[in-house]
Amino acid sequence: MRKMRPGVLFPAALAVVLAAGPAASREVGGVQVPETARLADGTELVLNGAGLRTKFFFKIYAGALYLRRPLHEAAAVLADPGPKRVLMHFIYKKVERHKLVEAWEEGFRANLDEAAHAALAPRLARFNALFPDLHRDETVRLDYLPGQGTQVWINDRLAGTIPGADFHRALLAVWLGESPADWELKEAMLAREDGGTSD
Repeated sequence: MRKMRPGVLFPAALAVVLAAGPAASREVGGVQVPETARLADGTELVLNGAGLRTKFFFKIYAGALYLRRPLHEAAAVLADPGPKRVLMHFIYKKVERHKLVEAWEEGFRANLDEAAHAALAPRLARFNALFPDLHRDETVRLDYLPGQGTQVWINDRLAGTIPGADFHRALLAVWLGESPADWELKEAMLAREDGGTSD
């Protein structure tokens, strides 16, 4: 068998690696937020916008919204039936489970009427039960796959799936609804840091 000369393939392989380069990302509050995302079914999404969730001047997490194509109006995002991702990368040292549950409950109640909230309450309870305490540099991914539901990934482990497009719209409204948890984060997720027209 012909002996291969050392170094013959290395320059070409190196060129391929260098051409590929590091995965693109954006820094948000000291966190590197990827510019693209791939869901479990292989769907590719692009970063729509990202910002910080703050409370009492503390940075709680970097939040990012991924869509199939950029959208800058909340109503358009909420009406879009396609796949989506919300990424939460925690910055605060510890967010206790009961605080997370309180935040989800408040967000749903603030953006739903009584009948809609009552209809979603059993699924919201299942969703709340998936969350442990979360610490700095831990992540939550909320991936919506049409026909399957909202997958809850905690530190890259699938914790559970909550069915229903209606549930996912209500979940998105926690960030993008008429009464969002954080107005600045809403604008950032919609890539409207300049304070564009609210909807």
